[in-house]
Amino acid sequence: MRLVLLGPPGAGKGTQALSISERLGVPHISTGDMFRQAIKAGTPLGRQAQEYLQGGGLVPDSVTIGLVEERLSQPDCQGGFLLDGFPRTVAQAEALDAWLASRGEGLDAVIDIEVPEAELLERLTGRRVCRQCGATYHGQYNPPAVAGKCDACGGELIQREDDTAATVGKRLEVYRAQTAPLVDYYRQRGLLREIDGSQAIERVTRAIGASLGREWR
Repeated sequence: MRLVLLGPPGAGKGTQALSISERLGVPHISTGDMFRQAIKAGTPLGRQAQEYLQGGGLVPDSVTIGLVEERLSQPDCQGGFLLDGFPRTVAQAEALDAWLASRGEGLDAVIDIEVPEAELLERLTGRRVCRQCGATYHGQYNPPAVAGKCDACGGELIQREDDTAATVGKRLEVYRAQTAPLVDYYRQRGLLREIDGSQAIERVTRAIGASLGREWR
C-alpha cells in the first residue's frame, strides 16, 4: 500500500507509523530520516539539502520533492511505503501525485490522526526529560515514582524548551495553517481517512486498520 500519514505534533504519529509499517511490511519514510540518509550517502540532492540546512535556511520544495522521488525509487518501496512528514503543502501533494501518476501508480489512502488542540497541549507540555540520561516521562500518562526525579538514574527531570506552552502553541499553529488545505485536498480526492487520535493507542491502531480494510488486533 502507498500511504501518507498526517497528524499534529503530539498526536502519536511515531507510534502508529511504526505499527503500520510493520503490519503492512512497507518502509516508514520520515522527512528527517530521508534528509539524513541522502546527506550521508552524498547524493547530489543530499548535498544540496545539506548546503541549505548548514546555511540555516529552509530546503526548497524542488529539492525536497526530488529527495522524496529519489527515496521512493529505491527497491524497498516497490511494494508500497508510508510517508510521514511529506507532503506538507498542496504544491508538494500535487508534485507527489504527478510523479506517482508518471509511473502508473497512486496513493491508496491518507491517514489523518486528529486530536483536540487542548489535549495536544496537555500531552506536549506535560512531558519531562531526565537531564542526565534523557529518559522521558509525563506528569499524567507516565509519571516518575518520585516527582522531579528519574526512575532510572535519579537525575533531575526538566521541561525542554520546545515543550513549553508558548512554543507548543506556535508549533500547532504552524501545523494547522500548513495542513488544513492539505486535508481538504485529499478529502476531495476520496483518499482521506480521519482517525480519532484521542483514543487509547491500541484503539487508534485498530481504527487505522479498519480504515484500510484490515482487521488489526
